[in-house]
Amino acid sequence: MRHRSPDCAKTEPFKLKRQPPPPDNRARHWWTWRLFGLLCLLALSAAAQAKPTLIWLLRDLPPLTIFEGPKKAQGVIDQLMPMLMAGMPQYEHKVMRVNRARGLQMLHENPFACDPALLWSKERAQWVVYSIPAIRAVANGLVVRQQDRAVLDQYLVNGEVDLSALLAATDRKVGVVAERSYGEFIDTRLHQAPSGALTAHYGNDALSNLLSMQRLGRLQVVLGYWPEIRYQARQAQINEDELEFYPIQGNGKYLSGYVACSDTTQGRQAITEINHLLRTLPHDRLNELYAAWLDPERREDYLEQARLFFEHQAEQ
Repeated sequence: MRHRSPDCAKTEPFKLKRQPPPPDNRARHWWTWRLFGLLCLLALSAAAQAKPTLIWLLRDLPPLTIFEGPKKAQGVIDQLMPMLMAGMPQYEHKVMRVNRARGLQMLHENPFACDPALLWSKERAQWVVYSIPAIRAVANGLVVRQQDRAVLDQYLVNGEVDLSALLAATDRKVGVVAERSYGEFIDTRLHQAPSGALTAHYGNDALSNLLSMQRLGRLQVVLGYWPEIRYQARQAQINEDELEFYPIQGNGKYLSGYVACSDTTQGRQAITEINHLLRTLPHDRLNELYAAWLDPERREDYLEQARLFFEHQAEQ
């Protein structure tokens, strides 16, 4: 048996005691956690307030949208866009310049995108959602050089061209811009045209190239909007007095342009908001902007007909 020395005092097991941190450490930790919490709140708030981005797809389509030249950004849709964007502050707006094929592809692939100048067509209505009419425009027709006017004589009915009969004639080719819609009436007849009846041109300068082919005698008839043809003719230094425009039988004098968005939940919501804006926009001002691009003898009739159209729309 072991004996403790009488000189040795009995002791309790040694216990470590946690010392309280100095006051300055406690304050530092408290501020660290408070700052961390504040940063989390700011991040959550920023995420909650992030606006969806609406992509506007613009094509070079004078006199609606003009990318280059002395009239740059002075087209009718160029003037409409700031009004639409200002009236939709709930979105971030991004403008993207695209060609026709790319614009349709983006609408078809269902991002949150809108085209402010699209014609209605049954085919496109399956995968885009359309607004109410946004603008009125002169309908498409056929243009020939003054010296070639006789080529249309046998197809004229009261000054308008029977397009189906013209397309059925194998010796007459009509120049068109590939993948462009010319309105439901004309599109139907183009789809029914015999093989070889059309000369389709692709690319951003398709109409300008068709007019150049016409000037060189390689093509006699071009299909298009008269205001756009006048603009492109001037750009190509073609005197518009050299050209003659003919309306198409059964097509009507004017047609509507629409805003069209991807047929998604966001796209449909945007169209609802766009429709509200279009009902309150100053259509008289937009009509005057478009009329300025017409030759003088057409302006008065266009302004009157466009005024009546939008007054009727407002009553619906």
